[in-house]
Amino acid sequence: MAVAARPLEMGSGRVLVAAHVPPVFEIRALGKIYRMGAVEVQALRAVDLDLYAGELLVLLGASGSGKSTLLNILGGLDVATSGTVKFNGRDLTTADERALTRYRRESVGFVFQFYNLIPSLTALENVALVTEISRNPMRPEEALALVGLSERGRHFPAQLSGGEQQRVAIARAIAKRPEVLLCDEPTGALDHETGKLVLKAIEKVNRELGTTTAVITHNVVIGEMADRVVRISSGRVVEDRRNETRVPPDALTW
Repeated sequence: MAVAARPLEMGSGRVLVAAHVPPVFEIRALGKIYRMGAVEVQALRAVDLDLYAGELLVLLGASGSGKSTLLNILGGLDVATSGTVKFNGRDLTTADERALTRYRRESVGFVFQFYNLIPSLTALENVALVTEISRNPMRPEEALALVGLSERGRHFPAQLSGGEQQRVAIARAIAKRPEVLLCDEPTGALDHETGKLVLKAIEKVNRELGTTTAVITHNVVIGEMADRVVRISSGRVVEDRRNETRVPPDALTW
């Protein structure tokens, strides 16, 4: 089900969605089928969904529910079997690989469960890799400061904790100033307290930079920090609700 654009008051009091503002992502009747020989697996089934500028959205679902497939299609890492995905009015489902590569490079930041840092590079150098190919990047030092790692820039990944490595990955993702930040189980490999530090960094990016943010998780509690929670089951959207207020990551308990 698509959610109509309407004013949405966030905890800070600012209006996130105005009635005349079109969605950043407009998803209609989206379907995805994976074929393995004679076997077909339907990962997404006629998904309708909108995402708005500056929104922090949490996608909830069990393993195999289709949430990662949806995120990958939004990020241009996978293509739909049917339906449409429009990004700022541009149809991603008809884009060729060159256009999708440009879209990923210029518009999307990715954060995955595993950090994918280059071991032989420092934290600062890992972030700088992205800024060197971006049109209007922030300085790597600025990106690391935003996630609370100003003092760790010259450390190598092996010298950092798991939570610090994930925050470096967030800094790398946002250093190119993407319009959208897509996070796939960013706390899945972390303990409770470390996970909250990572969520705090994601929330800060969303709040201070206004980056449209989608976080995939199976952890229901994490949904409390979002503007909106969408639950996916068996490839379908089964719940779409707005939170009255956003709970700060520090206050989450699971």
